Amino acid sequence: MNNNLASHNPRARCSDVGRDVAAAHPVVGRFAPTPSGRMHLGNVASCLVAWLGARSAGGRMVLRIEDLDPRAQSREAARLIMDDLRWLGLDWDEGPYYQSDRGDLYAAAIERLGAGADETPGLGLTYPCFCTRSELHAASAPHASDGTYVYAGTCRGLSAEEVARRSAIRPPATRLRVPEADDPAGTIAFTDLVYGPQREALVRECGDFLVRRSDGVVAYQLAVVVDDGEMGVTQVVRGHDLLGSCPRQMYLQRLLGYAEPAYGHVPLLVAPDGRRLSKREHDLDLGALRERHAGPEPLLGAIASRLGLAEPGEPMSATELVGRFSWDTLAANRADIIVDDTFLP
Repeated sequence: MNNNLASHNPRARCSDVGRDVAAAHPVVGRFAPTPSGRMHLGNVASCLVAWLGARSAGGRMVLRIEDLDPRAQSREAARLIMDDLRWLGLDWDEGPYYQSDRGDLYAAAIERLGAGADETPGLGLTYPCFCTRSELHAASAPHASDGTYVYAGTCRGLSAEEVARRSAIRPPATRLRVPEADDPAGTIAFTDLVYGPQREALVRECGDFLVRRSDGVVAYQLAVVVDDGEMGVTQVVRGHDLLGSCPRQMYLQRLLGYAEPAYGHVPLLVAPDGRRLSKREHDLDLGALRERHAGPEPLLGAIASRLGLAEPGEPMSATELVGRFSWDTLAANRADIIVDDTFLP
C-alpha cells in the first residue's frame, strides 16, 4: 500500500477515519479472535492495545468470535480464549457473538451487493468466479500488499451461458467489482492511528475481490465489515499484517452504508529470524505461559515496554496501563517486536 498523503478528491479522502474521529465519537472497540488454537503473545499484544484504546477513552468493548471457517468452529477453543482474556484482565461489555451464527446477515449483504432480492434492487457489483488457486498462481499475477494476488478480472465478462456451463462442473466463488482506475471512488485513503496516512487504488492493489468462497464460506472482508457495522464498532485494532485489508473493507462500508471506524494497526511480535509468531509455537501460547507465571503482569509489562508504555522489566496490569496509553507513543514505537530468550522475565 502506498502511504502518500490522501488525495484532495472528496470521494478519495478519509472522511470519518483517523485521530479526530477517534476523539470525537464514543469509542467502541472489539476483540475478534479466531478459535483455531490457544492465544499466543502476538494475539495478546493486539488484544491489549484494542482494550487500552477503548478503555483509555472511556469506551466499551465487544467480543466477537470469528469462526466462519468450519475448521475453526470449536466452542471449547472459544471458551479457552475467553478464559485467557479474563486472566489477562481484558474484560468486555457485550458478547460473545459468533460469526457462525450470523450467516443470514452476510447473505443479505451479498444480495445487496449483487442482484438484490424480492423488491429490493441490488447494486449489481458481484459476479461468479471459477478461477482456482492454482490458476491464479499460474497467471503470475502481481501480489497485493497483504500477499494475495491482484485479480485480473478473468471471469468478469462471462456470458450467462458460460456461467451455466461452468456452474455444472464446479460451484463458483463470488467476486465484487472494484472501480476502474480513472474512477475516484476506487482510491481509498485513511489515516491509521499508528502508521499514519495510507492510500490505495483498489484496481491496482487487489482487483476484484472475493466476498464468498466457492465452498460457500463468506470471505473475511465481507463478514468483518457487516459485523463491525452492525455492532457499532468505531475503533478497529489489529496486527499491521492486516493493514492492507482496510481499503477493501472501507469500500464495502461505503457500498453497504456503514460508518467507517478508526483503524489502528499494531506491531507484530516476531521470532529473531523475522518469522511472525503463530499458534504452532506452543511454548508461547497462553496455556504454557500461564503455567510459568502466576499472574499476567510480567507478560503485559514485557509487551508494554516494547510499545513504549512501560519501563523494561516493569510488571504491569492492564488497568495500570490505561493511564499511560497514547496512540502517539505507539506511533513512535511501531517497529516489529522481537521475541527472544530475554523477552520475558
